[in-house]
Amino acid sequence: MGLDAVNPPDVTAADGAADLTADVVVIGFGAAGACAALEAAETGADVLVLERFSGGGTSALSGGIIYAGGGTTVQRAAGVRDTPEQMLAYLRREVGDAVSPQTLHRFVEQSPDMIDWLSGHGVPFDASLCPYKTSYPNDKYYLYYSGSEVSGYGREVAEPAQRGHRVKGRGTSGKKMTDPLIASALRHGVRVETLTAATRLLTDAEGRVTGVECRTLRAAPARVRARYRRLASIANKPGIYYPPLRKRLMRQLAAMDERYGRIIRVRAERGVVVSSGGFISNRDLVRQYGPQYRHGLELGSMGDDGSGILMSREVGAATDRMGNISAWRFILPPSCFTGALLVDAAGRRVIDETRYGAAVGHKLVNEHDGQGWVLADAERMRTAVRLINREATWFQRAQFEVMRRNAKRGATLEEAACAAGIDPAGLRATVEEHNAAIAAGAPDPVGKPAEFTESVRGGPYWLLDVGIKPSLTNPCPMLTLGGVVVDETTGAVRSTAGEIIPGLFAAGRTAVGICSDSYVSGLSLADCVFSGRRAGAHAARVPARAVPEPATAEGN
Repeated sequence: MGLDAVNPPDVTAADGAADLTADVVVIGFGAAGACAALEAAETGADVLVLERFSGGGTSALSGGIIYAGGGTTVQRAAGVRDTPEQMLAYLRREVGDAVSPQTLHRFVEQSPDMIDWLSGHGVPFDASLCPYKTSYPNDKYYLYYSGSEVSGYGREVAEPAQRGHRVKGRGTSGKKMTDPLIASALRHGVRVETLTAATRLLTDAEGRVTGVECRTLRAAPARVRARYRRLASIANKPGIYYPPLRKRLMRQLAAMDERYGRIIRVRAERGVVVSSGGFISNRDLVRQYGPQYRHGLELGSMGDDGSGILMSREVGAATDRMGNISAWRFILPPSCFTGALLVDAAGRRVIDETRYGAAVGHKLVNEHDGQGWVLADAERMRTAVRLINREATWFQRAQFEVMRRNAKRGATLEEAACAAGIDPAGLRATVEEHNAAIAAGAPDPVGKPAEFTESVRGGPYWLLDVGIKPSLTNPCPMLTLGGVVVDETTGAVRSTAGEIIPGLFAAGRTAVGICSDSYVSGLSLADCVFSGRRAGAHAARVPARAVPEPATAEGN
């Protein structure tokens, strides 16, 4: 059964106002919301989801990568040796202090079960192992190194293992994760109000969250609802890749909301779980917390406008790490670029080129003024052209072709540097230092593992621009990582005073979580599952009580 048919027909009043009641109310039906709803329903709660559009959220637009390890069924089927200890050792470096050591340990210990739980709800996986380092595998492969495991950064503390579990499906396969989860939630009796945007959390006199005020199109004519769904779908994708189209469609959707939207109030007997995403689509908030990230592609649905975070703040929630924004600049594929050099305007190395694209983007934005070029000699460039069609997906091929066509070339390093606007003396010094270290058997100057270090050979030399700047042809995807502060055992939201806000839980990118300091591919979706299940289970266990009617607008 699709989401178009799940709104119950007997709730609408003549003036568009209605009161709905459930044990647990979930705001947002992406990966975190679906997992919260499923876990609450499996615990025996009556669950109602409030979904602004038609379900899936940013998770459906994603590549469908879930970071999992420690010996998952998929890893074992692929012959990958991994242990919880190895996974934990690596993630300690990536996660930092975003969560406590105890929470990270729990996340790792539960990782194999997470894959089995998702499989049990219809999410498909495959043990096809990618044989080369890439930012995202093509449709032949579904298990790969999705972070910085093979870099010197990772190997300092743990043996590398492939932990990027790509959900099986052609192209970017996020919907192959969200669609089965949504379908399973419906089979478990979860009710869904689509085209319903939460606008305010309701509290009683003691400060307990008792419900949600919403604006809904459930009473709008069927033709209006159908048009709204269609425009929203286009705005999400392909609109995510062409911001002017998204903005134009969002204005049309706002006008329909204004004309046809009606206010309803939903009562939660046990708790409300806010899982409505981050705030990358709220440019004002991005400018406030991360002004250096102004030139980026909004890697999120239109629902990633920070509304869940702001609603939670209005009832006293604390927020943290709001300035942590992940910028992705991938230089792989082709895999031969692991041996290239990434340099800045001064000709200096930026980072170990085997590192994951989020680490590369972070360095470029925060330490190199967003400027970067990949230096490839003639032989490496010929190899890259040969490999790109074999290793890349369509969007990776397109990105490579844009960089190739706009690259600067020169017979000498100095000629290439001058053409690109790079300091020629700095580039020459960097290349000589790099080549000398290889010849002497010395460690790479920026810590790249020896098996990936290769001398820069003869020209002509290519400099491919991977800078982070306004671009429709080679944009830099970005997403926000901060959010509301939660109790790490239950997912309950904490106030600015550090106290639990009764009746309020949060999950996914609405909340601070596993990936809120450092992002590697799949860690956000894995955290959506982890935090969503946690919040849903604990919200369902809150003792039912006689909850007062939600406060009025004047009294709240």
